[in-house]
Amino acid sequence: TTMQTLTLHIDGMTCGGCVKSATNALLAVNGVAEARVSLENKSAEIHFDPSKTNAAALLEAVEDAGYDASL
Repeated sequence: TTMQTLTLHIDGMTCGGCVKSATNALLAVNGVAEARVSLENKSAEIHFDPSKTNAAALLEAVEDAGYDASL
């Protein structure tokens, strides 16, 4: 399966701990291979398997972790 890359905009992160929890939330989603979260850019670049997950699930994971996520 070809991996896809998606960039999410994330609001509500204030520190390195936020970056870590947002990253962990994304990595916990089945099908996510890599998640690079940037506090400075308020974004996350996610490499995932589109046969296992989708943008909606990734947005939900970030929101469940307590942050505002959008495409």
